[in-house]
Amino acid sequence: MRIVFMGTPDFSVPTLESLVKGGHKVLAVVTQPDKPKGRGKSVLMTPVKEKALELGIPVYQPVKVREPEFMEVLKGLDAEVFVVVAFGQILPKEILEMPRYGCVNVHASLLPRYRGAAPIQWAVIDGEAVSGVTTMLMDEGLDTGDMLEKAEIPLDKEETGGSLFEKLSLLGGELILSTLEKLQNGTAVRTPQGEPDTPYAKMLKKSMGQIDWSMEAEKIERLIRGLNPWPSAYTSLNGKTVKIWAAEVVPGNGAGVPGRAAVSRDSLLVETGKDLLSIKELQLEGKKRMDTAAFLRGFQVEDGTVLGA
Repeated sequence: MRIVFMGTPDFSVPTLESLVKGGHKVLAVVTQPDKPKGRGKSVLMTPVKEKALELGIPVYQPVKVREPEFMEVLKGLDAEVFVVVAFGQILPKEILEMPRYGCVNVHASLLPRYRGAAPIQWAVIDGEAVSGVTTMLMDEGLDTGDMLEKAEIPLDKEETGGSLFEKLSLLGGELILSTLEKLQNGTAVRTPQGEPDTPYAKMLKKSMGQIDWSMEAEKIERLIRGLNPWPSAYTSLNGKTVKIWAAEVVPGNGAGVPGRAAVSRDSLLVETGKDLLSIKELQLEGKKRMDTAAFLRGFQVEDGTVLGA
């Protein structure tokens, strides 16, 4: 098929690669404008742009896709379908109706669950047993179009936002080929979503990572995994910020002081609103990430210290 691909972050790249390997003609890639990053403010290409240039595909980076000049460019490409994966801009009705087969989106959840910006992380935070990807025909709503196909995977008990990101990214690249084949041969089935049974997966903010030790240990542990690697879960220890990278729930009750730490030679056990949380891996501000035993050898923590105080 003749395709225009729209995407921006790492998550989108496997789908672009899959389209090319699957024998489709990717006429052009549309991605967000390059932005300065880091202390030096050097301008970095989006991951999708890097891959497109490597594959020899023309790249467009409109500030707004709804600009009349760019809409004319899209029309001139005469694509049969637009494939959209985490592009980062809302497509107007004129673009949605432009290609013969419409605009097909690869979304990182089992719709209608987890519509929105951060479905991967929220699936981990909420303790879902399975997740997956859905291909859908886009409409003017936010992730509300008719579903075409789904593929699901179970979540590992140690699943993080980062590990699930990688799995679903690859899964989306596989599913798009099946979806496009069915669209082309007329066997695709459109299924309306109905009302979702989860709220919109709102965008992540750094402030979400601050641990509230009055929460249940199980919920804190899922938060730690869901926000790994970004924005990460954190607390304070003796006036310094500490990121918590891995933890384990330990059934039992403490003295009823959320955040109070029981410290031994190589373990850090923290009281929560229910049960205890054993910290397995952490990172003091300005220091490298390390396991708890190594951390305690280099940083003194008094038994009974209250984290987050």
